[in-house]
Amino acid sequence: MTLYTVIGARGFIGSRLAAALAADGSDVRTPARGADLTTSDLGRVIYCAGLTGDYRTRPFDTVEAHVSLLSRLLEAGRYERLVYLSSTRLYQTTRAAVGREDEPLRLDPNDIEQVYELSKALGENLAVNRSDGRGCAARLAYVFDWRPGAEGFLADWLAQARAGKSITVASTPEDGRDFIHVDDVTRALRAMADQPVNAIVNVAAGRTTTNAEIAAVFEAAGWGVTFTGSRAAAAPTTADIASLRALGVDPRSALDLIGEYLATL
Repeated sequence: MTLYTVIGARGFIGSRLAAALAADGSDVRTPARGADLTTSDLGRVIYCAGLTGDYRTRPFDTVEAHVSLLSRLLEAGRYERLVYLSSTRLYQTTRAAVGREDEPLRLDPNDIEQVYELSKALGENLAVNRSDGRGCAARLAYVFDWRPGAEGFLADWLAQARAGKSITVASTPEDGRDFIHVDDVTRALRAMADQPVNAIVNVAAGRTTTNAEIAAVFEAAGWGVTFTGSRAAAAPTTADIASLRALGVDPRSALDLIGEYLATL
């Protein structure tokens, strides 16, 4: 029986991953926050610990979660393989139309707002380069789902859809994101943990889906959508997913999945 250790198993992605692994009969360990990860064998580690929305007010906790804890784990070396969760937000610093894993990032240590990006980039560097070839990093795009505990922009749309036939979105029709369903994320993370990957891999759908496209799916299913945003955000970076597809993972269309879910309500 394969042993997996999910660090950050109380979070949205970590909890779903741990449940999926357990359902397949794997030996899954979910150490509590503060547990010593340096004295026992961890098997295949999937490192989901991290801060997102509150990194600005908790910069030192952010660095602890993204770098310091990871550093101690890597130094101890008690693991078979390690997958470190990062984010395609790192591409926002490049403003490139397409985000490719092998291209340099543009980070500014003078920018107080970049503690998230700087710490994630350092975590990626350690996972890939200080793991004796046993580590990799997954740059996750905008993960969505409709089940309890789901987080994020699209999860709010779906929560409103469950409550009634009218949806209000604090954005513009032109805004868009690269959405990937959480079940496709868990498949990708398992593939990275089970195969000899020693690189950064974009875990994304590989296309930008606009709010207007999503609204069209809702409206076709009988919902009304009102946008209240006044200014479109900067054009997002779309992640190149050739490396992900090479691992045998081809994410499903967010629009198709949304339409299938709305048909159940």
